[in-house]
Amino acid sequence: MRAPSRRTASLLAAAALIVPSAVGVTAAAPAHSSPLCNPLFGCEDSESKEPSPEVKPTAPISPEIPVKPKDPKSPGPTDEPTDEPTDEPTETPTDEPSETPTDEPSDEPTDPGGLGVKDPDEEPDEELNGDFPKDAQLDENAPIFTKTPAAMGSESLSFKGLKGISFAAVPTADGGKITTLKIQAEEISIDGFSLTVRPPEEKEGLLTTADTMTLKGDVTVYIGSITATTKNGDSLTLGPETPPTMDDVEPGLLRVTMGLVGSTADSINYSNTDQELKEA
Repeated sequence: MRAPSRRTASLLAAAALIVPSAVGVTAAAPAHSSPLCNPLFGCEDSESKEPSPEVKPTAPISPEIPVKPKDPKSPGPTDEPTDEPTDEPTETPTDEPSETPTDEPSDEPTDPGGLGVKDPDEEPDEELNGDFPKDAQLDENAPIFTKTPAAMGSESLSFKGLKGISFAAVPTADGGKITTLKIQAEEISIDGFSLTVRPPEEKEGLLTTADTMTLKGDVTVYIGSITATTKNGDSLTLGPETPPTMDDVEPGLLRVTMGLVGSTADSINYSNTDQELKEA
């Protein structure tokens, strides 16, 4: 057998390369059918003429076409404001003020400041019978006094540094005690002073007079009773049941008459003093 020539061998090799390539192209063609793509409906198969409803988007997806929301909502409140308010104010208030007050003002205070002022119509707890209260606290610093007070009179009596007025029991020479009205001050000045001391069993008494009498320094005066006129002309009786207010006493007293039990002070000074025994 004759061997093929070089040209014939070349042609055979070229044919061997061309045939498989053609076969590969033919076989691959049906496996890779190119889909049809549309920017509005997406990609679809070339064999299908109508687009599939499952592939069709509900809204455009092209970046060139803006997406519009289905239900645009206003950023404002749900309930739009109305021109008129819901609850209209009434022209007339519910509770109309009455022209006349319910409680008419009284000329007399019922209990100013809650200090326990009694109503004028109320009767006192105890009758004012001229006796000092029997349960007054004993003054441990008081000296022993005579049981019978002296009678003191003056044209005027003034106080400086008035500290207080209260009831106090003091011891007496017979071993008992009596209740007095205790007045404390830094200084007490008495003009037209007179003092009469007479024991109950005696017919004569000692009368002491002075133009002035001045008690200074931690002054305490114990009195059994006092009747005077205030500097504004009012009569004042410092009674056994109710001690006077400091406003009545502090400015001073005129034409004072008192039952003086006793007094203490750092110093007691008299001016133009005179003493004499007088029969009662």
